[in-house]
Amino acid sequence: MKISKNISLKTYHTFGIDVKASILAEYNTTEELMEVLNSEEYKSNKSFHIGSGSNLLFTEDYNGMILHSKIQYIRTISENNEYVLLEAGSGVVWDDFVAYCVDNDYFGAENLSLIPGEVGASAVQNIGAYGTEVKDLIQEVKAIEIATGKSYTFSNEECGYGYRDSIFKKSLKGKYIVTSVVFRLSRIPVFHLGYQHLEDEVKKRGDINLRNIRETIIEVRNSKLPDPAVKGNAGSFFMNPVVPKALFQSLQVKYPEMPHYFVSETEEKIPAGWLIEKCGWKGKSVGEAAVHDKQALVLVNNGNATGNDIVHLATEIQKSVYDTFSIRLQPEVIYIPS
Repeated sequence: MKISKNISLKTYHTFGIDVKASILAEYNTTEELMEVLNSEEYKSNKSFHIGSGSNLLFTEDYNGMILHSKIQYIRTISENNEYVLLEAGSGVVWDDFVAYCVDNDYFGAENLSLIPGEVGASAVQNIGAYGTEVKDLIQEVKAIEIATGKSYTFSNEECGYGYRDSIFKKSLKGKYIVTSVVFRLSRIPVFHLGYQHLEDEVKKRGDINLRNIRETIIEVRNSKLPDPAVKGNAGSFFMNPVVPKALFQSLQVKYPEMPHYFVSETEEKIPAGWLIEKCGWKGKSVGEAAVHDKQALVLVNNGNATGNDIVHLATEIQKSVYDTFSIRLQPEVIYIPS
């Protein structure tokens, strides 16, 4: 276990903003996590748990304790000819887990290649891309109840998953810490290539297989999204809005080219990036904060932006999109403090 005082969080979140935490506690096992939770330092300070910080925006120094999991293992729970159950520690880098699945010919996670973050956060956020959400793979989530120190295992159904949402972001927010996740992967080839032109792009590499799908998605993501090590960002800043069908239909009359995705008989999803770009924000800067010039859904730190600079830019974008489309964009990124 590692406990640091008055430490910079610049390398602990992907926006790369140089804020400090009074205390940073990193633990390697569930037992070490319990030591932290029982410590006087934890009990006498406010606290916040982070993953790789790929969905966080710190707006000021954090006067309290930041916790970070370094629980890093992947092990097989059970398997047969049809599927395998894998348990991964909460501190495993998400893309390392995807690579492990692809290398072992386990099907299901490949569409989620190169999404930043760690396994624990994936289960909280219900990450998704290219028509796949992590909830489709999760069998159960193991966690520690902060108030009692008791272990609890949540079934997939108990996690209450929705679009970029879970019970850990609602009624159980701040009450549990995820320690590991059990995933169910298929051993039988099952591909999900219906999203946009993904199948066509994969076929350019040859056969449709796990490695070609993963390499295609990595190439596409790298072509659209900036490397956080080079230009600070948190990937997709806003959630794609799901709007009432009536609003969608009225907008479609004015914007027939507007991309959209069926959600239900009463709702339609519209890409937030398209809305932002249509409002003229793509590539624009406000001080050191900017909208990425290749993907309008990504806000970037051009070098010396503060957290509040990013918040200001996001607020201006939200206002512009609402004034134009009557749609309220919701950040996928969490502001600290909220």
